[in-house]
Amino acid sequence: MKKFFGTDGIRGLANHHPMTPEIAMRLGQAVGLYFQSENKTHRIVIGKDTRRSSYMIELAIASGVCSVGSNAMLLGPMSTPGVGFVTQAMRADAGIMISASHNPYEDNGIKIFDQQGYKLTDEMEMEIEALMQKDLADCDRPTGEKIGKAFRVEDATGRYIEFAKKTFPQNLTLDGLKIVVDCANGAAYKLAPQIFWELGAEVVKIGVKPNGTNINQDCGALHPEKLTKVVQQEKADVGIALDGDADRVILCDENGQVADGDQVLAICAERLLAAGQLKNDTIVGTIMSNMGVESYLQSKGISLQRTQVGDRYILEQLRKNNLNLGGEPSGHVIFLDHTTTGDGPVVALQVLAAMVSQKKKLSELTKNIPLYPQVSTKVRVKEKLPLEQFPELSGEIDQLNKRLKGKGRTVIRYSGTEPVLRLMIEGEDQKIITKELKALEAQAKKFLGAS
Repeated sequence: MKKFFGTDGIRGLANHHPMTPEIAMRLGQAVGLYFQSENKTHRIVIGKDTRRSSYMIELAIASGVCSVGSNAMLLGPMSTPGVGFVTQAMRADAGIMISASHNPYEDNGIKIFDQQGYKLTDEMEMEIEALMQKDLADCDRPTGEKIGKAFRVEDATGRYIEFAKKTFPQNLTLDGLKIVVDCANGAAYKLAPQIFWELGAEVVKIGVKPNGTNINQDCGALHPEKLTKVVQQEKADVGIALDGDADRVILCDENGQVADGDQVLAICAERLLAAGQLKNDTIVGTIMSNMGVESYLQSKGISLQRTQVGDRYILEQLRKNNLNLGGEPSGHVIFLDHTTTGDGPVVALQVLAAMVSQKKKLSELTKNIPLYPQVSTKVRVKEKLPLEQFPELSGEIDQLNKRLKGKGRTVIRYSGTEPVLRLMIEGEDQKIITKELKALEAQAKKFLGAS
């Protein structure tokens, strides 16, 4: 069992265990040691979002990195995909992103990338945890000129902007499009609007005034209501909302209608298929991916593979099966030909490319992609006991799926970040699945619910 790492790095209330500067320094040491070898650069890239606590965590990690003889390359505010890109571009040993993504500003988190810009496997995280818990003897600590240094990388934002623009077709521009961009007062508040403006769009910026405490606050991908309102007020062609670290994106059309993440994935899949660039005519989704979209994709000759929830598992499936597109309903989409992780600005550019090349509005691209109704809830649990211990609950789920007659399904899983059991039922009839969910919730509370 991992002690510090969860489903997406380390995360928690800033300045409380495990997000303390003491643990951050140990992590910096462990990452520096783990990726250190004679033929590497001894450089660790460090980026952060705009939370007040990110300064504290950044300095602690940098201190740890330098104390084991590696150099800390400080990017300042940078998106998660930007850290992955710069790590690879600078041939660094590893990259570290300080962010709690869509969480409130009081929280913070740490994600780690390897030399190729990929998130770490469970096995690698466990090995780093082992190093974190090992005391360094004086004989293991470098001294004198062997101690690492910290550098500010002044052109990191510009590097990433140029990279992102190159993912947009060279023969297309955004001339004539009016785009509202909500940066969630987060890591991409400078770089994202610049990308779309340099490609020719008229850009209306919101969520670009971070003050250390307003990241994700009533804005961004978590709260697209403001985006949809501004799109309608400005009579814009499309709205783009990023989360705090810009690794996911929510889009809305010219009418202020939010596009489902699965619909965005389908638009991207169709575009790649038409260009002959969709590997094996297959994409990767999760157990939460919508059955309506899956049926639509099948009608177009595109297969959907499912993984457990989490973009890291999508990435593993993509690499394992030589595929190049996958994503989650939440807006995490990975274009493996371009990026090593979810990348909000890059995904938005691919959707914009579909709009421009087909001369269609976003509403026209999504209107024929059906979505089955989904209802969900969560049950707070005392502890995350194996569900196999409760055959009565499993039996109820089996009977429920039979009643859906192949036109729906049930997903039951533990949260990776909270002591809760998540329940989701999907089907063609909203009334039926809503009724079924209430019954299933009662059963889950009976066997697993906390008092």
